[in-house]
Amino acid sequence: MATPQLSPGVLIREVDLTVGRAENVLDNIGAIAAPMQLGPIDYPIQVSTEQELIRYFGKPLSTDSHYEYWLTASEFLSYGGVLKVVRTDGTNLVNANSKLSSNGTDSEVGDASLKIKNIDDYNLNHDDGVANYLFAAKTPGEWANNLKVCVIDDKADQILTLAGAAVTWAQVGYGVTYTFNGEVIAGAGSTQLLDGYLKGIITEVDSDNDQISVKVTSRVSAAGTETAVEYTEQNEVASFVTGKQIGIVNNSGTPVVTGVAITSKDWYEEQTLGLDNLLIFWSQIAPKPTTNNYVAERSGRNDAMHIVVVDDFGDVTGIKANILEKHISLSKASDTVSSVNSPQKIFWKDYLARYSEYIYAGDNPSDGSGYEAVAATGWDTGFTGINTSDGLWGQVAQDVTFAAIGNNKYNLTGGKDYGSGSQRMKATLGDLVRSYRLFRNDDDEAFAVDYLIMGPGLSSKYESQAKAQELISIAELRKDCIAVISPHRADVVDITDDERQTNNILEFFNPLSSSSYAIFDTGYKYMYDRFNNRFRYVPCNGDVAGLCVRTSIEAYPWFSPAGQQRGILNNAIRLAYNPNKSQRDRLYPKRINCIINQPGQGILLFGDKTGLGYASAFDRINVRRLFLTVEQALKSAAYSQLFELNDEITRANFVNIVEPYLREVQSKRGVYDFLVICDETNNTPDIIDNNEFRADIFLKPARSINFVTLTFVATRTGVSFEEVAGRV
Repeated sequence: MATPQLSPGVLIREVDLTVGRAENVLDNIGAIAAPMQLGPIDYPIQVSTEQELIRYFGKPLSTDSHYEYWLTASEFLSYGGVLKVVRTDGTNLVNANSKLSSNGTDSEVGDASLKIKNIDDYNLNHDDGVANYLFAAKTPGEWANNLKVCVIDDKADQILTLAGAAVTWAQVGYGVTYTFNGEVIAGAGSTQLLDGYLKGIITEVDSDNDQISVKVTSRVSAAGTETAVEYTEQNEVASFVTGKQIGIVNNSGTPVVTGVAITSKDWYEEQTLGLDNLLIFWSQIAPKPTTNNYVAERSGRNDAMHIVVVDDFGDVTGIKANILEKHISLSKASDTVSSVNSPQKIFWKDYLARYSEYIYAGDNPSDGSGYEAVAATGWDTGFTGINTSDGLWGQVAQDVTFAAIGNNKYNLTGGKDYGSGSQRMKATLGDLVRSYRLFRNDDDEAFAVDYLIMGPGLSSKYESQAKAQELISIAELRKDCIAVISPHRADVVDITDDERQTNNILEFFNPLSSSSYAIFDTGYKYMYDRFNNRFRYVPCNGDVAGLCVRTSIEAYPWFSPAGQQRGILNNAIRLAYNPNKSQRDRLYPKRINCIINQPGQGILLFGDKTGLGYASAFDRINVRRLFLTVEQALKSAAYSQLFELNDEITRANFVNIVEPYLREVQSKRGVYDFLVICDETNNTPDIIDNNEFRADIFLKPARSINFVTLTFVATRTGVSFEEVAGRV
């Protein structure tokens, strides 16, 4: 190849023969589908601690043996793995939700059939502006019933008590004026006299108390120049003064009546959260919401609002009137950016969807479709009030004076679990299968998994077998994970005849498919449930997967997870079924690994067979996990060869990646020997012309010891050992 130079010189070029790397990629990730108390539906959430499991999915319940799912998940985590939990769906599930009722004070269920499965479902199907609810619990279930959502915006500045019949002339949307005659305005280091008048808009009329709520909009100098001003506690001149005459003006600018404000109260200081169990004023939560900087810079006004989520009755946290979340100065404008955490968007609906752990927002309360008393908070020209539709929430900020709903409280109700009574936490086989089938998608990082954990079975043995078979099918399809299966509960728990237990276990596992991507066990362990102060029987498949995790952490994946060194179960008090030697001799040839209580050692896994039904190196757990580890590591390395040229350099580069990795596996007792062939013998011209790349990797896997024979020979005193043993 000619050098790309046109005159004498030195050209430096680089050829990188180090592209790609082989690294262990087994991440010790388990997966389980379960009918949880809370959490998103059919959406994997990765947890690494029991505290995270509680946070996202609640605590174990006694109802319908829900604890079996939960404790199986928790026990797996105790071995050091991470777990992807999918909360399964159910036809009865409903999100608790609310809107104001027709009397405008209490709240009622907005949508009795509302089910928001997860954030994707919300964005696609429940955030369309025509939802029949205003607030909904983040996830379905009874857990959120009686949560309260308290909302306040800048609907008014003052509450005025009017003398005489002036209040009977007041209407929402009318103007209020007050004349200044040389009154002092406090400024920054100076004072000045003001002649002119203050202008406001009536946002609420309480005829029973002869009171009106007024939003101050502007002050006008004597020369007629109008200046918008926000009312604050430090800017007292922007308020109507008691004892002096005020005027009420209709929308055409015509005065209709004058009167005297007998008393004046700060509107925000009077507002409470409206809880049943504790009196909390909004001023204790945060300063009054007014206008966010982003909106003010774009000539908009009155976009800010506060939203608080409260566990009023303590049903969620056990603490009455416990404030769970405070969302301060969210915006009604769709484009508002936080002035504190730029470039974070703070549009109220999007912000709650992204950052709240408890609620979604649905309907737009400013469109008048609910029972909220929507009020305009500004003027168009003169005393012509802005139509509330002009101040509709969800617009961009530019030149918009947003409408207000004031102080409202929403009580979430109507949430439902999977069923009612003793069946409220029961999932069907079909729902569980749909959830597990999400893990068929092995190309998506969200569904990366090493162990498919069965958890408990279902009501009948046939359904339990169908669930187990589904997990095996998924593992066989993916070929990068292992399904871990325990027997049907009724086959081993509360049965005193161990021969009957043995026969039941054989009947359960016999029909299941032969697969090296499955592990069968005999165990239901007895453990303490500290959340309910009870002792429980829990399936051991979470423990068996956990033992594989422990083995990877303390040794290497190609070591057996069974035995006294790595096979001791956590938190096990006793077993529902503890097979003896003759029973183990029946079970082990049938692919079933026994869990036994060994005196002086504890409860341990006493077998390392996969679910493969014929003799093969892959009928051992350590061999299957060796190949999973090596295959995933070299698959990752092979991706770096895609779209390269199939020539000697590329093939040599790949061999130089693979061989050092396999030598390391060999040095760590994973294989006895190996051979890598990647040359012209398996990359023939036909292979190259077909744009393929071939590498053949031969492994001699290390074998675990399953059978130990100790022969003791007694000899006479005068006999030499060499004569007996035949050795010199």
